[in-house]
Amino acid sequence: ALPRPPAGVLSRDRGKKKASMSTATLHAIGPLDGRYRGRLDAVSAHFSEYAYIKHRVEVEVEYFICLLRMSPPLPQLASMSPPSDSLIAKLRGIYTEFTDEDAAWVKQTEFKGGAPGGPPLATNHDVKAVEYFLKHKMTQMSSTAGLESLLQVKEFIHFGLTSQDVNNTCYPLMIMRFWRSIYMPKLAHIVTTLDCFSRQWAEIPLLARTHGQPASPTRMGKELMVFVHRLKAQMELLDAVPHCAKFGGATGNMNAHRVAYGDRDWISFANAFVDGLGLQRYQVTTQIEHYDNMAALFDACKRINTILIDLCRDIWTYISQGLFKQKTKAGEIGSSAMPHKVNPIDFENAEGNFGLANAIFGHLSEKLPISRLQRDLTDSTVTRNIGIPFGHTIVSFDALLKGLNKLKIDEKSIRADVDSHWEVTAEAIQTILRREAVDGAYELLKEETRGEVVTEQSIANFINKLEGHATIKLSPGVIGELRAITPSNYTGFFEPGPEVEAWVGSKISKKTAPGIEAAVAECRKGLVGCFDY
Repeated sequence: ALPRPPAGVLSRDRGKKKASMSTATLHAIGPLDGRYRGRLDAVSAHFSEYAYIKHRVEVEVEYFICLLRMSPPLPQLASMSPPSDSLIAKLRGIYTEFTDEDAAWVKQTEFKGGAPGGPPLATNHDVKAVEYFLKHKMTQMSSTAGLESLLQVKEFIHFGLTSQDVNNTCYPLMIMRFWRSIYMPKLAHIVTTLDCFSRQWAEIPLLARTHGQPASPTRMGKELMVFVHRLKAQMELLDAVPHCAKFGGATGNMNAHRVAYGDRDWISFANAFVDGLGLQRYQVTTQIEHYDNMAALFDACKRINTILIDLCRDIWTYISQGLFKQKTKAGEIGSSAMPHKVNPIDFENAEGNFGLANAIFGHLSEKLPISRLQRDLTDSTVTRNIGIPFGHTIVSFDALLKGLNKLKIDEKSIRADVDSHWEVTAEAIQTILRREAVDGAYELLKEETRGEVVTEQSIANFINKLEGHATIKLSPGVIGELRAITPSNYTGFFEPGPEVEAWVGSKISKKTAPGIEAAVAECRKGLVGCFDY
């Protein structure tokens, strides 16, 4: 029997989060498989070595089933064509019931050889090892009554294909499934949280700061809604990026298929096969896909992360200004030296991991579309790291959500901050004066306020001077308008717009929407009572 692989190497990680770190995670080189491993089971299920091998097996099996379903059947497959539902179920069971031991068989065949029923020597080729695994499985299955013919047709596993037909179908499949089931729902959770906060705090005035200096007041709800709108726009762009596969033989022309069965429409066959997996097929390629759409997806994810870095820094700043407080948890420590500290560590953690993810997303989108002539191998080692930026992104998403759910707005401090900066009413006053055709209105306010400590009284004194001015004639109504202006009520327009559910229904594709809608509903349940403080 093959030895069970070390925990965390090929594990499916289907169990619950582990309470303590295993030896494997303690010795991991990077934090995704070490410190953060317990948080990333869902990412591992899509991007681990185990997941990659399993997806390869799935693609090979589904391709073989499509060959069996060809009509009229290929002569060599006629005895099993069309395949029975029972045969299809047994073939699909190879990947739906794929085990750690199966993955270990493949790895042993690749690196060492001598796996039971496999070649005695190492293949040193990962896809060929998968092919041998499937032939081994079919040999085992052929001993079952009614499946004897599998032994004669097993050479149609990987028939006419090159490794990249498998790999360049696996990766978009892995990404698409992760993207729909994990990435977009988690991002929607963040957007929904921000949207709820924005509506809850829609009327709370906020002193804006441009260049770090006091500027025209805004509202806390509106500033958070800025991020909601930015994220929605990028999610729409991301949703529009097609998930594409390359499936066309050694140099993209289906040479082997044509030379073997020149009378068949292999282009339509390949299109139907890839479409059946939920992907789109590139029609003209070299040996590998050109990765242009995948690069677009990585760039879109990078932009989303950049927006969220901006959010993290803004909230970090609001916390440092005392406008937000953070809910504390018994037993947690903020500083090893300063007992009073409640640091914004979740936002800092999110920012740091977003940055790491973006560095790798950037390399992926820059490198993958470039390959010498019809193909070099540089994409192979790079694509094996596709899960890394998504792992860092999910760590960031979770940290950001944790931080958002710990926020308590300090409305008293926010209003005190706004009301202590009467200089910001200067814009309002000079705009009304310009409306009334007062010559040099801007300059009047500049002389009165620039570089000066401006108070409610000094503004009142300025308006009193205008009221009794010898040459500036303002009606009592205009004077009343000026006196009514305060920092807290000079906040402009803000309409939150449609809620997240309406946006999903109108802007997000039907294939992506269900996961997002479920996440939005879950988020709303979790937010019940979060403003009770």
